[in-house]
Amino acid sequence: MLCEAHSQYTDNNLHLNVSKTKELIVDFRRRQREEHAPLSINGTMVERVSSFRFLGVHISEDLTWTHHTDFITKSARQRLFFLRRLRRLNMDSRILCSFYRCTTESILTGCITAWYSSCTALNRKALQRVVKAAQHITRMELPSMEDLYTQRCRKTTKIIKDPS
Repeated sequence: MLCEAHSQYTDNNLHLNVSKTKELIVDFRRRQREEHAPLSINGTMVERVSSFRFLGVHISEDLTWTHHTDFITKSARQRLFFLRRLRRLNMDSRILCSFYRCTTESILTGCITAWYSSCTALNRKALQRVVKAAQHITRMELPSMEDLYTQRCRKTTKIIKDPS
């Protein structure tokens, strides 16, 4: 199969960048996992990884979202530092809220319709703690992660149903 695909790529003048290509094996069989033969393209070995980032979403070999939620929680918490600095400078709550929505909420909700429904309760709780911390800093009511997810799903459904 690989040989057929490879010849197809050269026929279409498409060249794969092996340094940017990763191999991720998803295998849920109960019996002992056999070692898969290493993948190579033009004699160069392709790196095998347990997770990788694709379009801003971390995908892991066990198809859980723990790695992704840990990453975005950490990134969002780093943005809260700047929100706290702005609060110390006596910025208006509306400006703080706008800053939060642009810098932090955008990180928390990136591709949320793809991963949020499959997260564990523990991951959801960690994400919600970031929102609660931002609420404390901005002194304003902010939408919960569940509300943001529902809102984005509604928008996605409207887009899908629109024939134009």
